[in-house]
Amino acid sequence: MTPRTTHAPAGTRGDLFDPLCPTRRLLDRIGGKWTSMAVKVLAEASPDEVRFAELQRRMAGVSQKMLSVTLQALCRDGLVSRRVETTVPPRVYYGLTELGLSLEIPLAAVRQWAEEHMAEIDRAQQSADAVTEDT
Repeated sequence: MTPRTTHAPAGTRGDLFDPLCPTRRLLDRIGGKWTSMAVKVLAEASPDEVRFAELQRRMAGVSQKMLSVTLQALCRDGLVSRRVETTVPPRVYYGLTELGLSLEIPLAAVRQWAEEHMAEIDRAQQSADAVTEDT
């Protein structure tokens, strides 16, 4: 299967201030912590699928509702596939699509950057907070 590539309309590529900018649209979709965590868990399991309960267990702190909303959005965007076994109760499985798996590499780069720089950001915030408290 050949991947379908869609290019942004002229004038929108690279312009984060344009609501149609592909980068802006993607960041709107994947910017939440639960989205990147779900992609990571599913990427680690790939090519296998993961049940909803296992995803929730691995993503400490996520509510059932928030995980459901996150997975629905990822499915709608074609990044995650959903399979239901009609048992009682139903078993629901999730896996990354080829497109979703391709997102793991850039997200891993963001995680690495965070590991390398979060301490600096924390120190900067503490300094800024100290200045704010003094004024």
